[in-house]
Amino acid sequence: MRSLVVKLTLAFLLVGLTGSILVTVIVQSQTRAAFSNFIVNQAQQNLADNLVTYYDTNGSWTGVGNNIYILQGSAPSEHMGGLGRPPGGDPFTLVGPDRVVVVSNQPDEVGQTISKSDLSGALVLQSNNQNIGWLILTPIQQNFNANTPEGNFLRTVNSATLLSASVAILLALCLGGLLAYTMTRSLRDLTEATVEIAKGRFGKQVKVRSKDEIGKLAESFNQMSFDLEQATKARQQMTADIAHDLRSPLSVITGYAEALSDNKLPGTTETYNILLQETRHLDRLVDDLRLLSLADTGELPLTLQPIQPRTLLERVIARYSVAGSQRQISLQIEATDDLPLVNVDVERMSQVLDNLILNAFRYTPEGGCVVLGAVSIGKTVHITVKDNGKGIAKEDLPHIFDRFYRGDKSRPHNGESGLGLAIAKSIVEAHGGKISVESTPGQGAQFTISLHTFQPE
Repeated sequence: MRSLVVKLTLAFLLVGLTGSILVTVIVQSQTRAAFSNFIVNQAQQNLADNLVTYYDTNGSWTGVGNNIYILQGSAPSEHMGGLGRPPGGDPFTLVGPDRVVVVSNQPDEVGQTISKSDLSGALVLQSNNQNIGWLILTPIQQNFNANTPEGNFLRTVNSATLLSASVAILLALCLGGLLAYTMTRSLRDLTEATVEIAKGRFGKQVKVRSKDEIGKLAESFNQMSFDLEQATKARQQMTADIAHDLRSPLSVITGYAEALSDNKLPGTTETYNILLQETRHLDRLVDDLRLLSLADTGELPLTLQPIQPRTLLERVIARYSVAGSQRQISLQIEATDDLPLVNVDVERMSQVLDNLILNAFRYTPEGGCVVLGAVSIGKTVHITVKDNGKGIAKEDLPHIFDRFYRGDKSRPHNGESGLGLAIAKSIVEAHGGKISVESTPGQGAQFTISLHTFQPE
């Protein structure tokens, strides 16, 4: 029995069956007990009324034992001697006002005095607001199986109870099967989709049929499947980009090496410089890929130390002031000296700012300006790199931090790996921060690094 539908259906059936049996037993038991009490109470009250009438008529209990069957509304049976249980009546004990037994189904009790404690459950008989005695009725087990109105009534109640239980069990089976099938339909869809993903067919989506836990599971699966598809496409694209970026310098190095080996090209300084440049390009690409790999696995080593944001910016400006002058681009700092400290790896964060400045130089024309700023908002310091270049196209903004992404497809890589902004994002996130970009085409772009302020222990 491996089917979840069968298991759930049987579970619902078992619950319905158990509940129906319990209800049937309880209803039958309570009905029989209540009905028996009703008959006993009715017989006791009728007998009590007849006894009071007898006392009012005769003024005493004298001779009451000779008329007991009449008072109970039945006739004595020939085989019953004395005061045994008459047909249609229950044995009883009649106690006079002096607590002396007047009538009893046990002859040896007649004439004995009853204690007050034994009369605690007895029915008090009164005439003209005076106590004339007590009635103690001793019910015996009623036989409701006989063909009597009482027996017919109980049999009808039992039949109705059993019919109701049978209908409840049938409904439990039908509703349980339907509910089990409905609950497991989404699970079957998820199973089929999982098999598809196991075969490498990512992106499979299942229909979300409810808003309960299974529905949330389906939504999570769909998101996972979508993310897997996107990650696979990104990995395939990145592999192709890496192969392309590696092939270019390797082709140059291979070509020059073969030419030098075949003595088709003289070993000039220019030739060796080209080989050195391409080798360094390969070295940078490998280092960048290694850094990203460490960041992806959370193993990027960081040497954290508190530093003033303005000091960090000044160090970067000092490194690129000459390059800015050569490009006729001015570098400025907009940050105060009283900003909260940030706890960063200075070398890694400098690498981030280097990438952002080089990116700004690439798109800022001569006579332009690159502004490095810092501002504190709450417990966060925002470091910005802003230029007044041509800006970033709207369709490129969502992909600006993707690996090997180049908004300007016609622009050559110029020795760059295409991983600069992706590396910047990985380093910032390794510090627990965030990096974002805003741009308006024709008005430049602004990159913002958000870092938590340093909280000394």
